[in-house]
This record gives sequence, C-alpha cells and structure tokens, in this order.
Amino acid sequence: MSSSQVFWLDASDPPDAFPDIEEALREPDGLLAAGGDLSSERLLNAYRKGIFPWYDDEQPILWWSPDPRCVLRPADFHVSRRLRRDLLRSKATLTFNQSFGEVVRACAAPRIAQQGTWITADMILAYEQLHREGWAHSVEVWQDGRRVGGLYGLAIGKVFFGESMYSLEPNTSKFAMLGLSRFLLRNDVALIDCQVISRHLLTLGATMISRPDFRRELDSACNPATRIRNWPPNPVDVSELSPK
Repeated sequence: MSSSQVFWLDASDPPDAFPDIEEALREPDGLLAAGGDLSSERLLNAYRKGIFPWYDDEQPILWWSPDPRCVLRPADFHVSRRLRRDLLRSKATLTFNQSFGEVVRACAAPRIAQQGTWITADMILAYEQLHREGWAHSVEVWQDGRRVGGLYGLAIGKVFFGESMYSLEPNTSKFAMLGLSRFLLRNDVALIDCQVISRHLLTLGATMISRPDFRRELDSACNPATRIRNWPPNPVDVSELSPK
C-alpha cells in the first residue's frame, strides 16, 4: 500500500482480512483501511490487532491504528486532591452493565463544540450485539435516581478497549473511569486502550506508547481472547473509591 492509498475491505472478506498495522497512513495519522462491515467477528479481530472503527454517516467504515497510542494502566489512575475530595462528598453510585444501550446513546448525543457524532446507528447496533455476546461492557453513574455519566468499551483477555464516555454532572466520567480501573486491577487486566490522546485522559494518568509496543502488549494480553464475567452485580458507592 502506498502512502496515499487506503486498503479497501469488502464485506465478504474474512473477518481478519486487515493489512498490517504498520501500513497505516501518517496523514491522517493511523488510517489503515476502509469498508468491510461491523460484524462481531470483524470487530473482535480488529481490536486484537490494535485497530478500531471511527467514521461518520457520510463516510464508509474507516479503520484506524494511530501511532503513538494513548493507554492507561489501571494501577496508574491518578486521583488528584480535588477528585479525592469530590469522591468523599459524592452521593453517586456506580453500576456495571445495567443500561449498556442507554450509555452508548448518551455518548452519541450532540455535545458543545462538536459537530455530529462518530457513534452511528450501525455502530450502536454492532456494540449492543457485542454486549449481548459478553464482550462489550458499560459503567453507569447514578445520582438521585438519574443516570448522570458513564462509559463503554470492550474487554478482551487482559485489555479493556475504551470507546467513549460522557458526563452530565461534574466529574461523573472520572468516577466511571476510576470505578472501572479499580475493577480491572482486581481482575489483573493490564491495560486500558484510550485510542487517541486528550488532555482529560492525561490528567487521569494516561500515557503514550508506540504502535509496535502496543501491538506486543496486545499479542500477549489478548491471548487467549477470554471474556470477563465477574462484573460487580450490586451498586458501588462512589465515596468508597476514594484512596484510603
């Protein structure tokens, strides 16, 4: 593939028919392929290879593998002094996998200073199917009986591939991310894939690693490609997440 060409996938191609991630374009950073479909098999193969879909309704499915990659190790989640104070004061609770579809749709909702959404209707249906199959998971934040934040992503082996998060009240996406990190740490999950860098993620302890290093970690941590099944069945008080 030349520096100006993108590999085209047909929906009839095998689920693992992606080019090597080192063939991704430098501009735009990480664009690897287009086309294909959002079947569970193709999505699972993509994530295990360090590839994820990101596109809008006016584009074909676009597949990406940026370099460097933004990741967060659960043990490195940074709880600032201000966040610790807000945790202790909070009356919010966390649940896991209680309203997956609603969380995805909330993440897809329009936001200030953002035009459109990359979470298309087809993406929502595809990830809801992955949730039914036990691969995709959500964290919900509740306050006064109202869902005020959350996140969702995929857990494959010892890696959680984060997709999106949202907040309707201050810090609620941070609460969700901290609750997820604590759960993953107890389950020996090595890595949260944050995909692309943001200032928000860096304040939480995220770092950047090279694409080759990311691939090496996936080769180890995603094999075997097992599901996480022991998600907390009961609500968790956010105040309990504050470091002792």
